[in-house]
Amino acid sequence: MSDTAEDSVTALPAAADPTVPTVLQTLRRLDSGPRGLTEDEADERLARFGVNTLPAHREVSWPRLVVRGLRDPFTAVLLCLGLVSAAVASWGTACVILLLVAVSCALRASGEHRADRSMAGLRGLVAGTATVLRRTERDAPPQAREIPVDDLVPGDVIRLGPGDLVPADVRLLRARGLTVQQAALTGESAPVAKEAAATARAGGFDPPQLCFQGSGVASGSATAVVVATGARTRFAAAHGRSDARREASAFDRSVHGVSWILIRFMLLTPPLVLMANAALRDRGLETLPFAVAVAVGLTPEMLPVIVTTCLARGAVQLARTHGVIVRRLPALHDLGAVDVLCLDKTGTLTQDRPVLDRALGPDGREDPEVLRWAAAHAWWSLQLADLPAPDALDEALLDAADEDELMSYDGVAALPFDPVRRLATAVVRTPGRLGSHTLVVKGAAETVLERCALAGEERARLLARAAEQADDGLRVLAVAVAECPARLRDYTPADEHGLTFRGFVTFTDALAPTAADALKALAGQGVTVKVLTGDHPGTAVRVCHDLDIAVPRNGVLTAGRIDRLDDTELAEAAARTTVFARCAPEHKARIAAALRAGGHTVGFLGDGVNDLPALRVADVGIAPRDAVAVVRERADVVLAEKDLTAIDHAVTAGRHSGGNIATYLRVTLSSNLGNVIAMLAAGLLLPFLPMLPAQVLAQNLCFDAAQLAFAYDRQPPRTLRRPTLLRPRDLLRFITGFGLLNAVADLATFGVLALALHGPDALDDQAVFHSGWFTENLLTQALVMFLLRAGRRRAEGRVPGPVGWAAAALTAVGLLLPLSPPGALLGLTPLPPLYYLLLAAVLALYAGGLMAVRAREGESLR
Repeated sequence: MSDTAEDSVTALPAAADPTVPTVLQTLRRLDSGPRGLTEDEADERLARFGVNTLPAHREVSWPRLVVRGLRDPFTAVLLCLGLVSAAVASWGTACVILLLVAVSCALRASGEHRADRSMAGLRGLVAGTATVLRRTERDAPPQAREIPVDDLVPGDVIRLGPGDLVPADVRLLRARGLTVQQAALTGESAPVAKEAAATARAGGFDPPQLCFQGSGVASGSATAVVVATGARTRFAAAHGRSDARREASAFDRSVHGVSWILIRFMLLTPPLVLMANAALRDRGLETLPFAVAVAVGLTPEMLPVIVTTCLARGAVQLARTHGVIVRRLPALHDLGAVDVLCLDKTGTLTQDRPVLDRALGPDGREDPEVLRWAAAHAWWSLQLADLPAPDALDEALLDAADEDELMSYDGVAALPFDPVRRLATAVVRTPGRLGSHTLVVKGAAETVLERCALAGEERARLLARAAEQADDGLRVLAVAVAECPARLRDYTPADEHGLTFRGFVTFTDALAPTAADALKALAGQGVTVKVLTGDHPGTAVRVCHDLDIAVPRNGVLTAGRIDRLDDTELAEAAARTTVFARCAPEHKARIAAALRAGGHTVGFLGDGVNDLPALRVADVGIAPRDAVAVVRERADVVLAEKDLTAIDHAVTAGRHSGGNIATYLRVTLSSNLGNVIAMLAAGLLLPFLPMLPAQVLAQNLCFDAAQLAFAYDRQPPRTLRRPTLLRPRDLLRFITGFGLLNAVADLATFGVLALALHGPDALDDQAVFHSGWFTENLLTQALVMFLLRAGRRRAEGRVPGPVGWAAAALTAVGLLLPLSPPGALLGLTPLPPLYYLLLAAVLALYAGGLMAVRAREGESLR
């Protein structure tokens, strides 16, 4: 086999080729012929290229998946804190933290294990045997026989018939009425016509001369030569790109950013506590439990629980009410953060069927006579040509026509559509015209007009009009007729000449009934829709116009232009582009990656194998329930129907969950940071520990229990109008400001305690100081919970929600626990009455400060 033959195995189906090579060029490149290979040649190529199977996929073991979960920085920090807590005999804290680590790792491993199983579904789409032409010797005649698909090699000549699965990537040598079902590859529900003539441009799965592994023959027959096998097929390449390591999603990036902020604080806190106590108070390692307790106090231990609860509640509600299945829980947060949604138009913005737009006469005006002739042609072609299924355009004509008028014609004969002629003919008897037949010809404008008796200028004018309609996104068919004497002999394509042109019928895509409302709702939520399609740009722009999707002058980008842009240029162009036309799978993946590189959170809706690379690249991959099995396995979210309304509901649920998670982090981290700062200051000012380790952990336990209410809170409508994205820098600025305010309140409490206790040795009363600060901490945390809830106003709602009740319960615990027997076990004691009066004044000033800062930072709270 020559080097050029080897190169063609990978080069022929590539989307970058401007045209598909001719049959002769293909056979020369493959060093093959129409009679196929000899057995010796096939054996040599099998040894060179390997068996025709999908690439091996090694599933990762469960232990390795669990270890991978520990790579998450927040999980690693929790694990370290749990081990340190166990080392200093804080067994309760250690058990809680280590349990959270185990649950987090198990959930992550389970999700990755489900993704690994998708390979089995992919292999089920590949054929088992194939009919191949092989020769025993070079001069021997070829013999057709069944062989295992694994033994196919480039250069083999195979035969395809109805019901066959295409066993490899092939180039057609001959085809007769061949239509191929490519739903497994492209998601298209209708069979696609294929032909051997090299007249169309290449790109993705579009070239009619090429058939790809994973598709199936719907009708007709063909002889083809194998051009790619095994890992070199488009089918395997699409899966290989989707099987690559996935980049971090919006949720992962947010959690990692927050985690590293916490890591810096937590790594800094224990050494500071130890050094301050050693330098100023001559206390050494006996303060280690207190230092660990302070670090644990800064950690949002409930983050895995809150996140899982928020996302699980949203996912369950989506499944019950809208049939939306969230397969990867963090994807629900990503949906709430989505600001760009990429989708195809067919089946999403439009239905999988065309509808009649207009019937135009030769003068360009509406003419019902044209529709009548076209519908009569459609009816009798369906009745007489014995077609396997009615043509979608013919169905649209029959839906628009008057049934009584159709029944007035009698059918005589039909010449079905031929991809080479690009037209079809029906012969009918016209009422009132005895002894004559009427040939009704319908097909592509240029081929029909070539057969009409027209002057050159008139033909050029009509072709220009048809081109204008096509550029406007319409599909155009020309209709012509001819009268001839009645006869008994068969009609042939030779009779299709000297026709009288009657006009054009134009078609547009039927819009999805819910698309317009869903797009309006998504726009109101700050989600921009990008249309990625393999269709003509005019067709996509037409659909966008009909659905009120704004397409600016520079808002259309075709695959040819995309190929000429580098990644940086594409990121800039993608931001201003609405329609991406003539897209192959690699284009869709590049566009999704470019949008992410531009700072957008990207959702991608796809249903075919060609969508797998883009589904993998996007922050959240979405697939309908009727998508290819391997696509459903790889999708993060599965819709009951391919309906944008379901995505709108999913985005809303994601923003509710994401808003609650963000609120929890803002409230918890700002409060915890204030406490840590106050504890560090107290360690320098006091001759004793400001709070016992057991009291710190008890306080954390109370606050953690109250924080569960955030998972059940309801976000106000205004927070749903824009993507919910947790930005670490904004969070750091927020928690620093409110944390310092909280620390000021704690330091003011020190002064209150000094006034309340009186005497020069007042601060020596450790139990009273511990009790006073314990109470103040819980009350300030309750205030923070109530006042910093996602931008809620004081007058909003008369009935307290879950967070309001939790704050009230936290207040009660702070006031009553020092008076109770459990409080005595923790070293707490009742406080003097004066303290409560002074504490009320401090809390009032603190609440005023919170309201003032919240008003200034209000935008970040929404």
